[in-house]
Amino acid sequence: MTEPTAKTFDVIFEGTGIATGKMRNDISVEWPMMKERFELATDEGPFHGGDGTAPPPLALFTAALTGCLMTQIRAFAKRLDIEMRGVEVKARLHWKGEQIGNDPYVTDPVSFSLDVDVNSDAPPEKLRELLDCSKKGCFIEQSLAKGVVVAHRLKLNNDWYDA
Repeated sequence: MTEPTAKTFDVIFEGTGIATGKMRNDISVEWPMMKERFELATDEGPFHGGDGTAPPPLALFTAALTGCLMTQIRAFAKRLDIEMRGVEVKARLHWKGEQIGNDPYVTDPVSFSLDVDVNSDAPPEKLRELLDCSKKGCFIEQSLAKGVVVAHRLKLNNDWYDA
């Protein structure tokens, strides 16, 4: 029997954000491969100078991580022939900030945890395999686990500079 051949594929999302309120940002996100576009917004509450017209960025980040893992669990349950009646994931994402005087604060992640409850009669070893595969297939979790460096450029006098 021949080994299955590996397939690779790229997943690319592009976004453009515009500041539209005190702390509100309207972000247009495009998934070119699928010809899909999504209009999203973030805002902060009054404590951070915003109007609370949209979720704060960390809420969307929490939703993205949780939703990504849940999507992979359902997708891979089919591939692994695991029948499920449902899945619930409870997420807790914890950061710590430090501010000295009135200087801009500095943040650090402390811990991220996801409690996964798969409603299934599958044996524990199959559910462990499902979660392991789902963690490896979750683009957001893998980005965090591998510590992807975010490249920044800053436009100065009509020229872009690495920042």
